[in-house]
Amino acid sequence: MTTASDPSYPAHWEADVVLRDGGTARIRPITTEDAGRLVSFYEQVSDESKYYRFFAPYPRLSARDVHRFTHHDYVDRVGLAATIGEEFIGTVRYDRIGPDGRPASAPADEAEVAFLVQDAHQGRGVASALLEHIGAVARERGIRRFAAEVLPANNKMIKVFKDAGYEQKRSFEDGSVHLTLDLEPTAESLAVQRAREQRAEARSVQRLLTPRSVAVIGVSRSGGGVGAAALRNLRDSGFRGHLYAVNEAATTDLLDGVRAYRALGAVDAPVDLAVIAVPAERVPEAVAACGEHGVQGLVVLSAGYGESGAAGLDRQRELVRQVRSYGMRLIGPNAYGVINTAPEVGLNASLTPAPAPMRGRIGLFTQSGAIGISLLSALLRRGEGLSSFVSAGNRADVSGNDILQYWYEDEATDVALMYLETLGNPRKFTRLARRTAAVKPVVVARGGRHTPAGHVVPGTRLPDATVSALLRQAGVIRVDTVTELVDVGLLLASQPLPAGPRVAILGNSESLGVLTYDACLAQGLRPGAPQDLTTAATPVDFRAALGTALGSAENDAVIVTVIPWVNEQEPQDDLAEALRDAVAAHPGKPVAVVHVELAELVDALSPAGLGAAPATGTGALPPRRRRRTDEDEGGFAGPELRIPAYPAAERAVRAVAEAVRYGQWRRANADAGQVPEYEDIDEAAAAARLAELLADVGDGVLTLTEPDAAALLAHYGIRVLPTLPAPSADAAVRAARSLGYPVALKTTAPHLRHRADLGGVRLDLGGEADLRRSYEELTDLLGTPDELLPVVQAMVPRGVDTVVRSVIDPAAGAVLSFGLAGVASELLGDTAHRLVPATDRDAAGLIRSIRTAPLLFGWRGSDPVDTPALEELLLRLSRLVDDHPEVVGVTLEPVVVATEGLSVLSAAVRVAHPPARTDLGPRTLPSY
Repeated sequence: MTTASDPSYPAHWEADVVLRDGGTARIRPITTEDAGRLVSFYEQVSDESKYYRFFAPYPRLSARDVHRFTHHDYVDRVGLAATIGEEFIGTVRYDRIGPDGRPASAPADEAEVAFLVQDAHQGRGVASALLEHIGAVARERGIRRFAAEVLPANNKMIKVFKDAGYEQKRSFEDGSVHLTLDLEPTAESLAVQRAREQRAEARSVQRLLTPRSVAVIGVSRSGGGVGAAALRNLRDSGFRGHLYAVNEAATTDLLDGVRAYRALGAVDAPVDLAVIAVPAERVPEAVAACGEHGVQGLVVLSAGYGESGAAGLDRQRELVRQVRSYGMRLIGPNAYGVINTAPEVGLNASLTPAPAPMRGRIGLFTQSGAIGISLLSALLRRGEGLSSFVSAGNRADVSGNDILQYWYEDEATDVALMYLETLGNPRKFTRLARRTAAVKPVVVARGGRHTPAGHVVPGTRLPDATVSALLRQAGVIRVDTVTELVDVGLLLASQPLPAGPRVAILGNSESLGVLTYDACLAQGLRPGAPQDLTTAATPVDFRAALGTALGSAENDAVIVTVIPWVNEQEPQDDLAEALRDAVAAHPGKPVAVVHVELAELVDALSPAGLGAAPATGTGALPPRRRRRTDEDEGGFAGPELRIPAYPAAERAVRAVAEAVRYGQWRRANADAGQVPEYEDIDEAAAAARLAELLADVGDGVLTLTEPDAAALLAHYGIRVLPTLPAPSADAAVRAARSLGYPVALKTTAPHLRHRADLGGVRLDLGGEADLRRSYEELTDLLGTPDELLPVVQAMVPRGVDTVVRSVIDPAAGAVLSFGLAGVASELLGDTAHRLVPATDRDAAGLIRSIRTAPLLFGWRGSDPVDTPALEELLLRLSRLVDDHPEVVGVTLEPVVVATEGLSVLSAAVRVAHPPARTDLGPRTLPSY
């Protein structure tokens, strides 16, 4: 007998999941305590569903059935249930079977699987989620195949198996369809899983941002406080749905002109979204009321959670558990709120008062309410609008990952701006960001390098520079400040991507033009000589010069610099119109304006100056940028009327430079590359060897001996040059004779390892006399042989010394790193990084992205080294750590890359038992 409190209960199988319609459910093992729930669940299933499950009329479960379906050993017999609250909505079970189809134990690796989903919840993706999780459990227990018998008329279940993406066989036997599924994850099954994840998480956010009815719980009668402010903002934003106010002490039918109720249960209509603004100790009561009323999502403005200390953090965890138990999703707690400017919604469920943000094509996500206020104000001042805004506060449930899933397919959002204080799961974030960045820019400002109070997501151990490199790999535009976030967002939301780095500069100030020119050079752009139109230039002159610059094939972007006219007789509206006329006549290239104290020009160039619709209006959106394709070559159809303006040259140039780099990434990543196959890789042998090495290892990490490390790497075609110990001069001579002269004599003591600068290495020793003399010098200078641990190694062809590493971060997963060996590179931090698995494009980019890369390609007349061999080494190592999560760290140092081939002189490998869940595991919401 097993209960949830027993030590044998597999608690790590518990998971919250988002279903197809955006609601949530909890998947957990079935225990002996679930007999009553199972009977109640079965009674709510239709006779047809029961017939499909048991192939015969089966109106009720017998006591023997209930015992069988609730008693499991969690090895050969496993049952999982999908639950909402305390109720089962679906179950799945497997029983291990032998070749004869009868019950069996390991090493039998096949199991029979069967599902049952409550009719009211069919079509929500419950069975698909259960299949993912029971498949992961089965793999963990050594089961490699599922067998299932399905009636031909049970099309829904056949489709669940068919659409899973696993390799499968199908046959028709004795009036039923016999299915066999290979549970080894495939590229197709992983793609199916991630597509389902995207649709479900996007739908869950859509439900939060497009409610048909909203209730604000905690509206004071006096009109003061957070709840009353949120209610006024909803009312004044022109919300198109039904709006309700809830106050347990309400004595009138109206609060602030909105229909008022003493309890949510008194509302005799569905409520899609609830905004909760009551003290933290009363939030559980409000959540329960929402769950009982069928509310789909919550925005919790209340504070007093993770940001307030350990007790608040416990309260926050319990809040998430309670919210998910009702199948709801949560923004917050300690949130600032959400905004959706779509005319059919008009939602401002936030603390942002009127005037509401205009409609626009920028999506904005922040974790900080204060930063959210700053960004909204900055966009308002610059005349820019929003498609949607989410300020998630403590981000206990809905996170930036969920919002990216929504923005990916949101036609109203062209640019995603994100202020993040933590990344939580960098591996998932970079995966989602890379997919989103392929169709629209993602701009991220990170607020800190450490996890702030209230954000209970696990942090990453990776250095900030490494995280930045991984973000760049994913196409994310990383900026340092919220000002840069707005600057870059404005340009990307209104201008086409530049086809290259060539920038034309023109304006009526020579000095401002020179400053812009210098800023372009600092950003790696290729500016042309500034064109000085002189201070006498009129709007007509600007239009002519800008038209010429845009029409020239020598320019990819144009920066216009403007200072006030001395006589102040030239209307700034006329200049804005002249610039827009030139852009309309020559579309396809980005234009930015640098101005000095010309606020009216900024207004005239902005969407507000064009009469863009506010959030409450019904007019059309500002001109929309078509999604750029590779055929565009930097151009977009139709004139672009909005032109971003900046009060400093450096800010405009930074925005243009980020657009250039993003455009280059888009073009380079049109083909994402491939993970190559190598015929000489022996994955099975490596797996067997790892199992042997870890057989007696507990929860710790094992550092392999050099022979074991070399043997493991050899299974993946990575040869480590052997070394022979030299505890004495005579032993060194015998080793050299075995290896053949010339040889190297090296110390391997930890404090001297890879430190040639300390004199612990002697190279090109051509004979016994040289070797004995060097041995004596080493021991006289640095210590005894017992302290130095000297070894002898054969010499290899001269080349460039490099370092190749892979480390496992608990949040990011496996990361591949590359740099040149030596103190200078370490001091400068000149190391590049890529996520595993790396493609051939990733490997090629990795070795070219370090600052010292020219040394590999013939710097100052030297011979170029064999970079294809280096790329192959990186790809083989990537395959090793991707195929075997037991490998938690590898260091190859040095790797000497010669003009032909390379040599790995030393390898350190660390292994450990893999975590229960990996990125290839079933989709699940984070649990903190």
